[in-house]
Amino acid sequence: MSAYTDTLPEIRWPDAPKSSYDVVIIGGGGHGLSTAYYLATRHGITNVAVLEADYIASGNTGRNTTIIRANYGIPEAIHFYQHSLELYQGLEAETGAEILFQTKGIFWVAHTEMAMRTERARCLMNTACGAKTFMVGPAELKELVPQVDLTGGGRYPVLGASHHIEGATARHDRVAWAFAAGASRHGVEIHQHTPVTGLLRDGDRVVGVETARGPIAAGVVLSAVGGRVTAMAAKAGVRLPVRTHPLHAFVTDDYAQGFGPILASTELACYVSQTERGQILIGAEFDSQPSYSRQSSFAALRSYSYKITRLLPFLRDLRILRTWAGICDISADYSPIMSATGVDGFLVTTGWGTWGFKAIPAGGEGMAELIATGRPSSFIAPFTLDRFRRDHVLADQGSAGTR
Repeated sequence: MSAYTDTLPEIRWPDAPKSSYDVVIIGGGGHGLSTAYYLATRHGITNVAVLEADYIASGNTGRNTTIIRANYGIPEAIHFYQHSLELYQGLEAETGAEILFQTKGIFWVAHTEMAMRTERARCLMNTACGAKTFMVGPAELKELVPQVDLTGGGRYPVLGASHHIEGATARHDRVAWAFAAGASRHGVEIHQHTPVTGLLRDGDRVVGVETARGPIAAGVVLSAVGGRVTAMAAKAGVRLPVRTHPLHAFVTDDYAQGFGPILASTELACYVSQTERGQILIGAEFDSQPSYSRQSSFAALRSYSYKITRLLPFLRDLRILRTWAGICDISADYSPIMSATGVDGFLVTTGWGTWGFKAIPAGGEGMAELIATGRPSSFIAPFTLDRFRRDHVLADQGSAGTR
């Protein structure tokens, strides 16, 4: 926890958009706001507008489960997410905003020998790429997480786990507000309730956006849309290898503070952490059926509740307070897309699936550098859209199926 006050920094809300900007960012979630922030603070580009159809962080940024980690399975992803984790570690000091960042550590529990081999390989790859991840046996796991039932209710025995010791959480709405306030302080304009209805074209080039409040010209347009990104890209004639799925989560009523780490099982596709309020936050994998729905279902709730209470029996005594779903853009290789699109003047940051929150600082920093210089940084260079055309995919489904 930082020593900053609980007061949120102020945001300047302009009355109406100007007729033109150097950069227009579609989407006022974490990725759009962080890109605007880093454009202003790293590159001095402040003639920027962020256009949000609803209110900032009203989409997936406000509907995720706030986990920050770097324990991925391929080098490109580990380097990127480790950099993002390190940016998160310094974000309160940089912005002066309290985001309730807490390093908790995350355990990925294995129930089969195959899963144990996977976690051992993950630890080796993580260590080689700078992410601190180690194996623990059942006895050590029980010592560190005394609430866990190592028999898994007699059905899901715990054979061991990988321990990513820098795994963390932060408040999602405060992260968005920190970037929004920082960007606003440097002159960026943020316009809520300003849906983008189309893109302005000059031949093959995108030169602005059409909004419910009139046309806006732009030197560069970035789509940082979460959910209906394929529809937005189609307005530029870009077809994205992305499908959208709901992601379920729920919280219980308050429980005495004492569940310190994050506990996850990729085989059971569910995970648990405790919020600063004391609620137990439980998440799961995305729904297999593509949909734009933000409604959770009783079937999903029953399934995830059954599995997680086998590992953590104390949860059976708690009441479910609230359920919800986000909508996740899943790319064909389960890795993000941060790049130009082949249409001049139009860029995208998308394909964030269930792992977009943890990437907000590094994703925004990388897109800001790409916009400002025309060159991708080493952290985002592997994640270009044209990797699919070049048959150089970054398959990492095993690291991204949940959270």
